[in-house]
Amino acid sequence: MAAPAPPAPARLRRIVAASLIGTTIEWYDFFLYGSAAALVFNKLFFPDSDPLVGTLLSFLTYAVGFAARPVGALVFGHYGDRLGRKKLLVLSLLLMGGATFAIGLLPTHTTVGSAAPVLLTALRLVQGFALGGEWGGAVLLVSEHGDARRRGFWASWPQTGAPAGQLLATGVLSALTALLSDAAFESWGWRVPFLLSGVLVLVGLWIRLSVDESPVFRAALAQAEARKAEAGRQPDAAAKTPLVDVVRHHWRDVLIAMGARMAENISYYVITAFVLVYATSDHVGLGKQTALNAVLIASAVHFAVIPAWGALSDRIGRRPVYLLGAAGVGAWAFPFFLLIDTRDFGALLLAVTVGLVFHGAMYAPQAAFFSEMFATRMRYSGASIGAQFSSVAAGAPAPLIATALLADYDSATPIALYVIAAALVTLVAVGVAAETRDRDLARIEPGAPGGERATGTQDAAERAPRSAPAS
Repeated sequence: MAAPAPPAPARLRRIVAASLIGTTIEWYDFFLYGSAAALVFNKLFFPDSDPLVGTLLSFLTYAVGFAARPVGALVFGHYGDRLGRKKLLVLSLLLMGGATFAIGLLPTHTTVGSAAPVLLTALRLVQGFALGGEWGGAVLLVSEHGDARRRGFWASWPQTGAPAGQLLATGVLSALTALLSDAAFESWGWRVPFLLSGVLVLVGLWIRLSVDESPVFRAALAQAEARKAEAGRQPDAAAKTPLVDVVRHHWRDVLIAMGARMAENISYYVITAFVLVYATSDHVGLGKQTALNAVLIASAVHFAVIPAWGALSDRIGRRPVYLLGAAGVGAWAFPFFLLIDTRDFGALLLAVTVGLVFHGAMYAPQAAFFSEMFATRMRYSGASIGAQFSSVAAGAPAPLIATALLADYDSATPIALYVIAAALVTLVAVGVAAETRDRDLARIEPGAPGGERATGTQDAAERAPRSAPAS
């Protein structure tokens, strides 16, 4: 099947904007919870605990959201491969925004006792479920619309939704903590950014409803319908279940994607969520505002460098850029904590910023890299499963493990070793992967023609590394 013609630049920019704004809102909702868990939820929902134990419990509810992400990946991936990317993206935005708005209305432990953390956990599960389906659809919508020779650049823009959401969430919290007293913030101020999500969701829905479905998916659906009519029968059960085909044809790619996510996911949550605990703990003693400002500024730099890393992956390949990022976060683990230990804002800012620049080298090519691993008929399922199943072992427990290690050892050394171990796993996973830059997303089935953009090589040949630049 020939690849659909690339869209006009203006239309492509609109599609990128729709994916970016939607992912920004969803990551705003998700990261807002993480920041609030580090700063205030331990007091509001777990007040009977020791402060550090309360933070651990708060991060435990934070981790619950990650546990729901694989379920979201399975459900959204299945229906996204059968019904289309756009419909599922609208649903994910509604679920995420509704859950976040509801958190802003929750009664605290003082009002309803133990029911408060139970309700908080239930809403966190809804957030995780929605985000599990969001990522795959957002990056696929852009990847399958975009210019194949600049796919890494265009697909990296939905990835900037993560730092943009972090920037927005941290910025709102930073402004509130600066304007309000601690008592006012803990009484009602913390609710404001959660309730703000309701307005943001309406904006995101308006934009997402205005874009078209992926032309690659529409072409695949039309071809499947034509085959069905030609055969005069219903497709078999396996053909109707993308998950079965992912396991059958792409199990190796799923494992590679999971390994690739380890350093990316763990380092990100250590750098942006756990740093708020570490920098404000008795071990370091910086103020909440100081730590929030450092994450705020570093997130702006992170946003700026992601498209640059994505463009570089179009020139030299996804693997080299990804490997550079994994090696970078591993090498930066010890300097990261040593700089924070100086108790100097400039050193803290440098630590977080450099860490996020290295993280961006993994996160930017990830969208195109994972999209290119899978055939169209199972791409939403494959990319989502590979990305989200690893989050249970990576991002979910990262702040929890880091906080527990700090409590047990009163030292950052074991936390740095934890990040280095994750970097080694990612280096191995990406090291054994094939370069995917030259694959054609128009291929519908594994083994179907269209594996290479220039030559039409079969899928089996796609696994050989490429070296020619996609210029």
